[in-house]
Amino acid sequence: MQPDEQAGRAGHYTRGRFLRTAAAGGAVFAGGVAIGSRGDDLTSHAAADRTTDAKILNVMLMLEYAQEGFYRQALDKAGLQGDLLDYAKAVVEQEAQHAAFLEKQLGARAEARSRSTPGDAVGNPERFAEAAIDLEEAAISVYIGQAANLTRGMAGRVATLVSVEARQVAWLRDIAGVPPAPRAADPGRQADTVIDELRRKGLLA
Repeated sequence: MQPDEQAGRAGHYTRGRFLRTAAAGGAVFAGGVAIGSRGDDLTSHAAADRTTDAKILNVMLMLEYAQEGFYRQALDKAGLQGDLLDYAKAVVEQEAQHAAFLEKQLGARAEARSRSTPGDAVGNPERFAEAAIDLEEAAISVYIGQAANLTRGMAGRVATLVSVEARQVAWLRDIAGVPPAPRAADPGRQADTVIDELRRKGLLA
């Protein structure tokens, strides 16, 4: 099944539309959520500014780099075939475009790309699918948790990525034989918690 067909399922479309609409409207998914990137801590502020935007966008950029790197290594090492191969080929290019989009928003403030070391996570198709779901869900949780901390205009632009990330993981979960949309609403998570978790798993350097 092609990505556009997968995304057309009613439940999946509803989820993506919900995320896009709520983020664009500045809705508070997770009030007071904390964000940490390389020692910098940031708490939710009533009035976001460009400095806050830059810190949040750099965390999102870090996650997009990690996803792109993970998929590129998986294509080389995981022995993917069939639907998983089609998925990885499509998504790696989307993650690269997401990273480019965030780099453009950040300009000179964009932080350098770090190298991911997934190791055993790309050792075979089964491990790849499990790790990819973890990585995609983690990225979405940070996007949701930080949407309300961005300036309104930036939140609207970033929301266009969130809806695609939601479609990606739903597509992958369907391939893996698990419910594509296991929850009616996805919770936001603290970015520093997510980053630490991904580093422990070797999915983020």
